[in-house]
Amino acid sequence: MKRIVILGGGTAGWISANAMIDRWADKDFEITLIESPAIGTVGVGEGSTPRLKLFFDAIGVEESDWMPRCNATYKNGISFANWSTRPGFGRYFHPFASEIDRHTTKAFYFNTYARRQGVDLHAHPDRFFLLAALAANRQGPKPAENFPFVVEYGYHFDAHLVGEYLKERAKARGVTHLQAKVLEVNQADGGDIASLLTDSGEMIEGDFFVDCSGFRGTLIQQILQVPFRSFAENLFNDSAVVLPTEQGPAIGAETVSTAMKYGWAWEIPLTHRIGNGYVYSSAFCTPDDAETELRTALGLLDSDTQARHLKMKVGRVERHWHRNCLAVGLSQGFIEPLEATALNLVCNTIYDFIETVESHGFAGEGRDDFNDRTNQGFENVRDYIVAHYIMNTRDDTDYWRQNGENKNVSDTLQQILQIWKSGKGLSQEMEQLQISSSYTPMSWYCLLAGYGFYPDTRPMPADNPAASQFDMAGIDEFIRRCSLNFRSQNELLRFDD
Repeated sequence: MKRIVILGGGTAGWISANAMIDRWADKDFEITLIESPAIGTVGVGEGSTPRLKLFFDAIGVEESDWMPRCNATYKNGISFANWSTRPGFGRYFHPFASEIDRHTTKAFYFNTYARRQGVDLHAHPDRFFLLAALAANRQGPKPAENFPFVVEYGYHFDAHLVGEYLKERAKARGVTHLQAKVLEVNQADGGDIASLLTDSGEMIEGDFFVDCSGFRGTLIQQILQVPFRSFAENLFNDSAVVLPTEQGPAIGAETVSTAMKYGWAWEIPLTHRIGNGYVYSSAFCTPDDAETELRTALGLLDSDTQARHLKMKVGRVERHWHRNCLAVGLSQGFIEPLEATALNLVCNTIYDFIETVESHGFAGEGRDDFNDRTNQGFENVRDYIVAHYIMNTRDDTDYWRQNGENKNVSDTLQQILQIWKSGKGLSQEMEQLQISSSYTPMSWYCLLAGYGFYPDTRPMPADNPAASQFDMAGIDEFIRRCSLNFRSQNELLRFDD
């Protein structure tokens, strides 16, 4: 196996190219990436999970090199606004993990347990997590050297510029880049893909192909006819409208997701602007109505700033690796960007593929297990995102009412919600029941507690042991003092200092 051909660029294509050339630089492989200059990349403001940092670390790229070139900023997590109408729970923050959390999560878990028993304790997640405080103060997630705890974080960036940066690096490492449109895909007698014919008349032969052709799924879906499984029954959104706004003097350090009439709007701070978008369902709202609602929310109703409208295909293919083809990125599937999981799934797919090939080769042994793991990853992310919708308490539009009444949820999600309602500990019960999830119990606690998913409380007797179990003022002071080890986002982004 010597010739690997990647169809499509963008972040998925160039992440795949960099990952493979980095791991297989000492192999006798030829890696060629073909992308059409006629197909542009959607350069909206995009966010990531900490998985993207692991990718850049793996290929030896420094933040001081790529971040300024891609208008990137640091990300502590995501704030969710107006998803819940329960008093006191109109907004909550979902942080990334930090070693320092172990000093406060015990109190958080205890208070959520007591609150689920009806005891009136503070059980909103934001006061228990350092990254929530950093985000509120527009502080970045990289601590001073004397702070001896690891803090995980993500990024905000211009997706088009990240693709361009990774293209430059991959080409320097030996990846062949062809700008051409593929006119024809040729298959061998057994059904494998044999070659691609370009508009320049060049026949590109390969032994293995990586499909990064976007929602088209040119190789995996159109040629190899791998079925696509839609998630439309429990994820209604299929469209988005995008509008940029100017960046203010103090750059934020969080993604903000605000519930709208027919979906939700993102706010992503880049160094030079703020990326805004409205993800909505076209079954409940027209593109013009969505654009008007977003413009009104941003104060751009009379602005001549041009909006872009996008369509989304939410779901996944049934097999991500089929015959001699691997689908990566939008060609393999997409789950709406509520938790910024797109590049997380890209990185997980390509590195799991690399590990499988190194263990079992390209011939197909290990392929079924790989597909099962990849499908499970998509299902796990879908469950977590679906939970945001079915737990909403809004009733201002049919969109939100139908989301809240939707019974099309997986057995896994039903089990997790039942554990929470029963008052049991999520960590122990999920482990005991062998519930697989890409999200840690801490993330599930933040989601369920952040929505105020609690029964009505009753006055707590003074002699109740819970009354003095944890001192919230002490937790506030602990987090305040920890935050003294962190600088503002603006300061952190001055890489030349």
